[in-house]
Amino acid sequence: MAATPAVEFLVRSGIAHRLYEYVHDPAASYGREAAEAIATEPDRVFKTLVTAVAGDLVVAVIPVTAELDLKASAHALGVKKVTMAEPAVAERSTGYVVGGMSPFGQKRRLSTIVDESASGWPTVFVSGGRRGLELELAPADLVSLTGASLAPIARVLKRRSRHANTRQGRSPRGLEDH
Repeated sequence: MAATPAVEFLVRSGIAHRLYEYVHDPAASYGREAAEAIATEPDRVFKTLVTAVAGDLVVAVIPVTAELDLKASAHALGVKKVTMAEPAVAERSTGYVVGGMSPFGQKRRLSTIVDESASGWPTVFVSGGRRGLELELAPADLVSLTGASLAPIARVLKRRSRHANTRQGRSPRGLEDH
């Protein structure tokens, strides 16, 4: 396995970490696939997102089981508005492809916010810089190595019920489910 900039960065830092490699299925959801492949709770696996903030880029690291709360991110950064960066812009800036972005070893070091839920785990997992490669490390090390701040920026994804798009338990066509 060739080392990625993220792995090289962690090795140079001397921070304790573990590396997990698995065969990536292009049809799978990146984060949930990683959690399953490394046999851990999905809430411990974090994804790296790139946002646009007043003409600059900021990294947000949140659980794969959540979505980024843009309003909470703006509040944490003390700005009016945060949007998701275009994937091509994120890839150019970090040097990584979508689905394999790591908070470490980016081409250009970006300001970073890590969801506060990370601090509830002894270790968390982040991308090692390519699809199919995960790094496990202490959340305090993630924060210190990226110069991140911790903030409540993730919103738990709601599961859709069978009747999510219905009124009073009726199907969209007005027929009862049996």
